[in-house]
Amino acid sequence: MPSEAVTGEDPFNQEPVSILRQPKAVWATAGASVVAFMGIGLVDPILPSIAKGLDATPSQVSLLFTSYFLITAVAMLVTGFVSSRIGGRKTLLAGLALVVVFAALSGTSSSVGELVGFRAGWGLGNALFVSTALAVIVGAAAGGSSAAILLYESALGLGMACGPLLGALLGDASWRYPFFGTAALMAIGFVCITAFLKEQPRPARKTSLLDPVKALGHGGLASVAASAFFYNYAFFTILAFTPFVLNMTPYKSGAVFFAWGLLLAVFSVLVAPRLQQRFGSLKVLGASLVLLAADLVVLGYGSHTTAIVCTIVSGALIGMNNTVYTELALGVSDAPRPVASAGYNFVRWFAAAAAPYLAPKIEEWSNIHIPFVVAAVASVIGAVVVWVRRSALSHEAEELEPKHATEDGVTVFAN
Repeated sequence: MPSEAVTGEDPFNQEPVSILRQPKAVWATAGASVVAFMGIGLVDPILPSIAKGLDATPSQVSLLFTSYFLITAVAMLVTGFVSSRIGGRKTLLAGLALVVVFAALSGTSSSVGELVGFRAGWGLGNALFVSTALAVIVGAAAGGSSAAILLYESALGLGMACGPLLGALLGDASWRYPFFGTAALMAIGFVCITAFLKEQPRPARKTSLLDPVKALGHGGLASVAASAFFYNYAFFTILAFTPFVLNMTPYKSGAVFFAWGLLLAVFSVLVAPRLQQRFGSLKVLGASLVLLAADLVVLGYGSHTTAIVCTIVSGALIGMNNTVYTELALGVSDAPRPVASAGYNFVRWFAAAAAPYLAPKIEEWSNIHIPFVVAAVASVIGAVVVWVRRSALSHEAEELEPKHATEDGVTVFAN
């Protein structure tokens, strides 16, 4: 990762470049990426409102995340297969079209079952889009792969920060409006990409459905995926369960998660690379996972104000973890980046699907503190995996040429 906010350095020509001087196609894709990532945290501030409006329990409403990420996990095996056959541009447009349709349908739901089903369709569209966006940005960007990746990371952070804010602003009037708003924004993205993005080069070799699974045969990549699985359980316990614990108005909840998202963006793009350079990726990751576990325990047992502070602080730790996990997943094995990333994400998104469902259930079986204790234990297990498998994770794969980003198909939603 580059260490500067507005410049990147192409590892192949060693000349500083600006990420701001990009073709319209790159800005169109990056802008649509912001909206796509907004969809993840969009429902956070309105989860209690949805539960009230549809007469549903917290565990039922949390299925909005479960269906979304379960489909996303399975789609990791499909996106490379699809894009290597129809091309990046068509894959992006197909994903955007699905998001527009299912986001709009989500706003018309009359039951929580309908909403969960529409969110599953939304997850498929988002997987197709986000999994292809980085490859398209790298292929079309000026200034080399480093500037392109920084731009992508910035879009991710901005989207994660703005999603709860949009959900709060529109959801204060009705829980349905954020879904309609997302559909409208993604429709604009569809038009922009149609107008500005040309078709990307087709890969020389088509990706099979089993390539990502075969890539997990590498010990280092399997270790990263296993650690990320436990980490994601902790991550999405915070994202999906905390809004019920805070029990705030959409505006207040949106403000909390906006601050959370800002810290996520800053620590992902600016802080994590500097700490990696100074201490090394594995030390940063292990320490951050342990700190996240401590934060979760304090969040679960602290006062309401303490819970708010811990929720916001967790954004910094999550931002660092996201960056380090991404780089490890893409560099620890000799598999092509798109294939390695697909295998890694296939594993870790299952935890993102499980946590939103299990956390409310655990509360029903015990008390409100225990879901956070379980999440803290999961984060510690992730750190233990990193420590035990540190020799396998220390291997640095040879840097791939930027052309692989387009020739090999797609890079999958790495963060």
